Amino acid sequence: MNHAIRVHEYGGPEKLLWEEVPLPEPKPGEALVKHEAVGLNYIDVYFRTGLYKAPALPATIGMEGAGTVAAVGEGVTDVAVGDRVAYATGPIGAYAQSRIIKADRLVKLPDAISFETGAAMMLQGMTAQYLLRRTFPVQKGQTVLIHAAAGGVGLIMVQWAKHLGCTVIGTVSTPEKAEIAKAHGADHVLLTSENLPSRVKEITGGAMLPVVYDSVGKDTFLPSLDSLAPMGMMVSYGNASGPVGPIEVNLLAAKGSLFLTRPTLASYTAKREDLLASATDLIDVVAKGVVKIVVNQRYALKDASQAHLDLEARKTTGSTVLIP
Repeated sequence: MNHAIRVHEYGGPEKLLWEEVPLPEPKPGEALVKHEAVGLNYIDVYFRTGLYKAPALPATIGMEGAGTVAAVGEGVTDVAVGDRVAYATGPIGAYAQSRIIKADRLVKLPDAISFETGAAMMLQGMTAQYLLRRTFPVQKGQTVLIHAAAGGVGLIMVQWAKHLGCTVIGTVSTPEKAEIAKAHGADHVLLTSENLPSRVKEITGGAMLPVVYDSVGKDTFLPSLDSLAPMGMMVSYGNASGPVGPIEVNLLAAKGSLFLTRPTLASYTAKREDLLASATDLIDVVAKGVVKIVVNQRYALKDASQAHLDLEARKTTGSTVLIP
């Protein structure tokens, strides 16, 4: 018997339904993965609400999971039955006890890394990897700003950026989250209620920032632009407070010849060699203890609606996993 969380119509957390679904056989190039843990990410909210459209409804949402390969289709060479694996790229379908996925999207998980850690780290960790190492490759001595610094991606980025020699400014919504960000290495932690450009100017002695990494979206976009130095880069990679509205391109010129990008993990891992390079880099820093994956919340997969409620209410910190 195989169960999954499915969405029949877009809307609130109550639209997440626990249902019995068929257990399909893998076709050529595919693998059947029996999940031990599933990752919770804000992109799941976007697919539930319809901000991002599923290919068809009803749909099983979820982008990230870890488990064991239970079967493989013809021609599969990347993994074998019994392999411990994890993944964090599309298509959606992770909110299930077992699922079919293309075998070339799977990464082998070392025995030293648990299934919970694997499910919690792949999407958020590879996001941190491409942001810090490829989108804007940070350099030792730079000061960088990371929004939502106590969240899943945020905590990983804070630790990794510190490892790379950066001074890290983080933003959080509560004093309690500020303590979490500080405990993971943030040099300065600002509350979202503070005047961001003014505080950045104070911290940097007027130099401002070469880069801002922003997963919050609408509420932080313009203050982030005003925190950048001339020719700085605005990296907008999420919409937790809502999508960023249309902007005039000339605004980037007026604020100092700024760069703006809206990257996605899917683009940065579309080629298997890029996926493996990103995952290998992540697994290396986690295995060495440079980056600690903090799983602060666990829910039964059937209780995904409560997990979404807590995520959207900003009650969660670090990473969250759903247990089938």
